[in-house]
Amino acid sequence: MATKVVMEALSPTMEEGRLVEWKKQEGEAVAVGDVLAEVETDKAVMELVARAAGTMLRHIVPAGTTVPVSDPVAMIGEKGEDVGAANGGKPAPKAEAKAEAKPAAGPAAGTGAGPSAKDAQMTQPAPDANVPTSMPPAPPAAAASEGQGPSGPAPKTASPGAAAAAAPTEVRVKASPLARKIAADRGLDLHSVTGSGPAGRIVQRDLRDIQPTAAAGGTPSAPKAAAPIVPRFEPVPLGEPFRDVPLTQIRKTIAKRLGQSLGPVPTFYLTIEVDMERVAEAREALNALGEGKVSFNDITIKAVALALKQHPACNAWWQDDHIRYWGEVHVAMAVAIEDGLITPVIRHADQKSLRQIAAESKDLAGRARERKLKPDEYTGGTFSVSNLGMLDIEEFTAIINPPEAGILAIGRMAEKPVVVDGQVDVRRRMRLTMSCDHRVIDGATGAQFLKTLKAMLENPLALVW
Repeated sequence: MATKVVMEALSPTMEEGRLVEWKKQEGEAVAVGDVLAEVETDKAVMELVARAAGTMLRHIVPAGTTVPVSDPVAMIGEKGEDVGAANGGKPAPKAEAKAEAKPAAGPAAGTGAGPSAKDAQMTQPAPDANVPTSMPPAPPAAAASEGQGPSGPAPKTASPGAAAAAAPTEVRVKASPLARKIAADRGLDLHSVTGSGPAGRIVQRDLRDIQPTAAAGGTPSAPKAAAPIVPRFEPVPLGEPFRDVPLTQIRKTIAKRLGQSLGPVPTFYLTIEVDMERVAEAREALNALGEGKVSFNDITIKAVALALKQHPACNAWWQDDHIRYWGEVHVAMAVAIEDGLITPVIRHADQKSLRQIAAESKDLAGRARERKLKPDEYTGGTFSVSNLGMLDIEEFTAIINPPEAGILAIGRMAEKPVVVDGQVDVRRRMRLTMSCDHRVIDGATGAQFLKTLKAMLENPLALVW
């Protein structure tokens, strides 16, 4: 019996998805876990995978269609099965229609030794997007010169049975689209890689330590500029990831009163100005090493993570009947995309080096703009940062991302005349504004956090101490 493929909820907030591209065409064999299509959700482009094995019998909706969650998009079943009734009364496509669309099959069906035209249409395999096509069939002239067949040159068009027999028997490699792109760019052979994803699928992390190899019998591609090698990161277990503290009566009262007067999230703002002269000098020295570029945003994220470690009251979530104080630091960074905003998360940012944060933030921001992030890569942040300094914004206030209790707004860095040791000097300065949820963070708590953050940025050795 045919199985319906439905639009799945591929992200926590997804209500409908746009089917970007079909990866399995009608007539192709399907195994459990195969990628059927790419779907654009409200946050990223995700893969819709098969939950049943069989043959792709019918696409109910074409590529480019927006489909609500749980609505059917395709049918999978036994080859030749009639899915007209299973598809809401829509008739199944006829074999004759396919024959008209592919007149090239006629000569093969018309040979005396081959099957009839009708049988050829029933047995001819559909093209497989995953079968290598780097070895095209020999032209007719070449076949004739090799003396194929005792009675003369081989026919120009092979019969469906012969085409199936000549098809490569290479085992299909399961890999994500991103892993395939990385492998193609670096010249990697996916057949020698062991996948760690669902059903043994090869994912990005499986290719990090694989060295490029030239394809057999081929010419190695021109070497590319070597990317900086970032050490593999493994978080250090530090006990329970979070602790839940029941609300006290005074905290309940503060939350109720402020909620009634200022809105769902009672917010206040704290602004400081930081001398960035030493950070600028440290960044120039780090980038001069040629081991990858570190941005001011990367340095600020590292400083924020270390400051949150010292002030756990700011690394918290509001949970209606309790406050969750996190022992782990996961910093979310706001990234502007074409039609909105998304916050990829750098997990365990307090434990990572500047080089690791720089590499990860660049990768996350790039995939965020391409709508390629997975749900676990943009959820679960414990504190956020938003940077508009590159757009020449001197100072702004950012909106808190619930259930987080705080967010830091980073303005532009500019040279200003300031008094240093009794003398007027031109220094690079930057303004930071923290938005605080008053149900969780009091004024003095936020001020102490910003004081620690300012000290770290003005003395960057504290970031590596």
